[in-house]
Amino acid sequence: MAKSQVVEVEGRELKLTNLDKVLYPETGFSKGEMVDYYANVAPAMVPHLSGRAVTLRRFPEGVDDLDAAFFEKRCPKHRPKWVKTARVEAGPHAGKIDFCVCDGLPTLVWMAQLASIELHPSLSLSRAPKRPTVLAFDLDPGPPADIVQCCRVGLRLRELFDHFGLEAFPKTSGSKGLQVYVPLNNKTSYEVTKPFAKAIAQLLEKQTPDDVVSKMKRVEREGKVFVDWSQNHQSKTTIAVYSLRARERPTASTPVTWKEVAAVADSGDGSTLIFEAAAVLERIEEHGDLFAPVLELQQELPEL
Repeated sequence: MAKSQVVEVEGRELKLTNLDKVLYPETGFSKGEMVDYYANVAPAMVPHLSGRAVTLRRFPEGVDDLDAAFFEKRCPKHRPKWVKTARVEAGPHAGKIDFCVCDGLPTLVWMAQLASIELHPSLSLSRAPKRPTVLAFDLDPGPPADIVQCCRVGLRLRELFDHFGLEAFPKTSGSKGLQVYVPLNNKTSYEVTKPFAKAIAQLLEKQTPDDVVSKMKRVEREGKVFVDWSQNHQSKTTIAVYSLRARERPTASTPVTWKEVAAVADSGDGSTLIFEAAAVLERIEEHGDLFAPVLELQQELPEL
């Protein structure tokens, strides 16, 4: 692969540079391969990013150099004119800033060119920033707990929402844990979703205090699954479905089936839920976008 090249993507011209730079030293996975992954995953991924403020997590020197890595909320000024932005509240101190919006393949490739290994979108569309489209739970294992314990907690979450007559959809975090999304796509607000998520996390903790923790303090998490409900906030972002993660290997946040989650919970073998870039593309070819219902399904949370 050439070190740099000018490409045309859906009529947009882009200069791609440092394509031979290794971003994942353990596997030799290069920037060119990362750009190629995002170009190929775009048909499934872009609908989940479209219309949302996206925070970029950039790794110009690769995943091992955390000193050079940074989160970028404000869309870079040197962006092409055709890259859309959305002015939304970034938090009490930052105020309103212009975030990047990824509404198509050219923008996704441009983001990859910036060595944006991780993409973190808002749970809201930028035109309605106070209205989350989903309820999200991030199941984060405290060692020695791992994704196996996360799957067991995830199944309990599913059972709870089944009881309410609501569907929930799992995806790997691409890192150590599992995430569960409950599509809403209605006129709700974070004032509704955040307390609801917290109450569910506290209920799980009350039922099985040896397995689940709902509090933020890291000292309390050892050997337990932290059910992070705090992501349900206007100024928070979550890892995008299909986003790569800055881990030792190029793993991605991947939609999975509840059958796969149950198999891991039963077998105790979490290795079957680790998907690297190539495997993610193969899964999409085989199953399509397992997370597609999250974009369309309209559901209402019950009164607590």
